[in-house]
Amino acid sequence: MSAALGPVLFCVGTDHHRFDRLVGWADDWFAEAAGAAGVSKVVVQHGTSRAPVVAEGHPHLAYADLQRLLAEASAVVCHGGPGLISDARGAGHVPVCVPRDPALGEHVDSHQMRFADAAGHAGVVRLARHPETMADALSATLAEARDGTRPDLGSAGLVASRAAVHRRLAEELDGLMGRQPRRRTSVIRSLRRHLGDR
Repeated sequence: MSAALGPVLFCVGTDHHRFDRLVGWADDWFAEAAGAAGVSKVVVQHGTSRAPVVAEGHPHLAYADLQRLLAEASAVVCHGGPGLISDARGAGHVPVCVPRDPALGEHVDSHQMRFADAAGHAGVVRLARHPETMADALSATLAEARDGTRPDLGSAGLVASRAAVHRRLAEELDGLMGRQPRRRTSVIRSLRRHLGDR
């Protein structure tokens, strides 16, 4: 018997750069594909980006509200922020990850793209750079939610993959902040604390 589907949650994070592209993809997917997929609600945390036109929008979510929505959601689509990815995985999701692109003014540099590539390769996220690949990844995620076949995120392979991604992110941060050793160390320590990689 198929499980009833909860909402699909889109999160752009809290960076001040606009991510209108992902908000637009959320509206388009909701208008064009959600009904056929059996989804009646799409929630978008849009930050400083434009508010969605079709989906339910919230500029920001309190952490408790984010955790509740992650628990209710059948699928999560997010930017390439490691904290948000970690929260989604902690709630049992393999999130669909759309990294911000600095060439489009969505971030200051390409660190999200590099991190998302590593996370996608490790199986920690489903990487999507185009609306079509996002829709395909959402279809696969919703099929797993409907059939009760989501991957076991506690399995040894996925735990090892998560550790590999954390190491890769620490290396990226070393490269990005190499000229500021004290700040680099405190950022890496803080990130590991947040991600549970102590």
